[in-house]
Amino acid sequence: MRASDAERERVAEVLRDAVAEGRLDMEEFDQRLDAVYKARTHGELEPLVRDLPVPGTGPAASVAPPASSGTPTSWRGRIGGPASSRGAFAFWGGFGRKGTWTVGRRFTAFALMAGGEIDLREARFEDRDTVIRCFAIMGGMAVTVPPGLDVNVKGVGIMGGFGERGTAESSEPVAPDSPRVTITGFALMGGVDVEHKITRAEKQRLKEARKREKLEKKAESGSGSKSGPKSGSKSGSDSSSGSESESGSDSWSGSGSD
Repeated sequence: MRASDAERERVAEVLRDAVAEGRLDMEEFDQRLDAVYKARTHGELEPLVRDLPVPGTGPAASVAPPASSGTPTSWRGRIGGPASSRGAFAFWGGFGRKGTWTVGRRFTAFALMAGGEIDLREARFEDRDTVIRCFAIMGGMAVTVPPGLDVNVKGVGIMGGFGERGTAESSEPVAPDSPRVTITGFALMGGVDVEHKITRAEKQRLKEARKREKLEKKAESGSGSKSGPKSGSKSGSDSSSGSESESGSDSWSGSGSD
């Protein structure tokens, strides 16, 4: 069976744990890690961790999904692997790094009279400690980071701005297994904006959850109000017939005495 990127990364995580525990030396670790990212099938992945302690047995165990940590995706599964980009440059134009991509441990972005977008919400990280340097001169740069990511912003704005912001939806404690990202650099007559923001898919999920909650409340209040008027209507009808009967009786007795 063909192996997925996520399965290769889980096997790589087993190797990282093994070298940290002294079960592998660095030379053997590098050889196995290189073989992991070249592997195309489960059969090629299994021998690389066969002699290492992993949960369960067999190839399925080595690629089994990790236990949920309460977040949509475990950060551990997004750390490691070769970088797909280590920098970006734009002059009188723009650049974009978004979607699924792997950030180099040192990433440098430069925009001169231009704009740039760096989106880390679905990104992977070459190393747990990542430094992103942003330089904007008479231009702008937007860096979007997901909730739960450990981010430290240290940039300087000169006749411009270099800062971070977030929304109530994106406020979330830093995850213990999160990468550590430092965003530094400067903005000269320009701006670098670091925004904590959830993905569109997560935003849509929250929107649908709120909608369901409103509909449930509306249904509950509707059923309560429906039962109320019914009993009131009955009592009103009884009182109406009683008053009509009394009024008719008075009228008849008056006409008989005349």
